[in-house]
Amino acid sequence: MLLDADDSQLLLVDYQPRMLKALHQGEEALARALLLAKVARMLGVPAWGTEQNPEGLGAMTPELQPLLQASFPKMAFDATQSDLVQALRPPAKPQRSGGNARSLPKHLQKPQQEAPGRNTIVLAGCEAHICLLQTALGLLEQEFDVWVVTDACASRRERDRDAAFDRLAGNGIELVTSEMVIYEWLGDADHPDFRSILQLVK
Repeated sequence: MLLDADDSQLLLVDYQPRMLKALHQGEEALARALLLAKVARMLGVPAWGTEQNPEGLGAMTPELQPLLQASFPKMAFDATQSDLVQALRPPAKPQRSGGNARSLPKHLQKPQQEAPGRNTIVLAGCEAHICLLQTALGLLEQEFDVWVVTDACASRRERDRDAAFDRLAGNGIELVTSEMVIYEWLGDADHPDFRSILQLVK
């Protein structure tokens, strides 16, 4: 199964400068996250962010902020405990009331339908074994398809990061790299944005 840009949303977890300085390969993870966010914007993939305890750890890194639809502050390590899920899931479509629809008994009225949404979450962040891991498992519980971008994730210790990847894979989460995501979103070299994106990748 390949990623589809039209069914994807990008979620970047806790890329905060104060935290990134302490992480193993934190700068590389941030560079990959920036690449993903730029490509997502070019391809119309909604991108979101989270900030762990922003009063204590500061806001999302400034380079990412303009590339995101919104960023959600949180205290829980699992970002699904914030307002994030409401943003990822579209609201139910309001019922159209025809001439006599209001007079129908409730059991005969059509139930509200959810707007067609993007159910695939492409996820990356810090720290991989804490907030990224707990958010990924929380999204699974919310019945999203979750893909974790390994080269855009970091932890203070490499062993913690690798253990997180093992656990995520054991829970059925797809592990990918940023270039896998980008080229699957593109689909083929005839895509109108292929050359521009190729320049970013190189």
